[in-house]
Amino acid sequence: MLFRRRRLPAAQRPSLAPDERIVAWASTADDGVVVATNLGLWLPGAPRVGWHEIHKATWSGRQLAVTAAEQVGEGDGYVVMADREPVVHTLLDPDRVPEQVRTRVTRSVAYTSHHQVPGGGGVRVVARRVSGVDGLRWTVRYDAGTDPGFNGVGETIVHLVSAARNGVGG
Repeated sequence: MLFRRRRLPAAQRPSLAPDERIVAWASTADDGVVVATNLGLWLPGAPRVGWHEIHKATWSGRQLAVTAAEQVGEGDGYVVMADREPVVHTLLDPDRVPEQVRTRVTRSVAYTSHHQVPGGGGVRVVARRVSGVDGLRWTVRYDAGTDPGFNGVGETIVHLVSAARNGVGG
């Protein structure tokens, strides 16, 4: 057969959710696999990272670097996110993995805007689509060096998120 679909070896297949399907996969240089699904990205030795949880992903032509975010706090109608350490994997045959990562992470962002806050710092307000969930997930990410406890920062962020929600309708 001329156009044969690549098959992920059963031993390397992650435990998918009932409504989860594989859209691309690639072997890594350390005998693992990176698996892209409709719900997120499976990296070797780790649970799935939802597309909405990936803050940054870069492709060098050989290496995929993924920086996921984790919730570190919560406010009125939003959660505060911070980056985890980047994870880098060398992909032996990347197939469509880089394309799927880029497309799905980009598609998850419904709104993003950067703002200055009292005390000289900044904050990014982001609304993300979560695969399989209705509505938007509102997040806030403080710039490095921003003091979230500085007088007026909390009130400013509540106002910024509220204004963004009203503007987006979510």
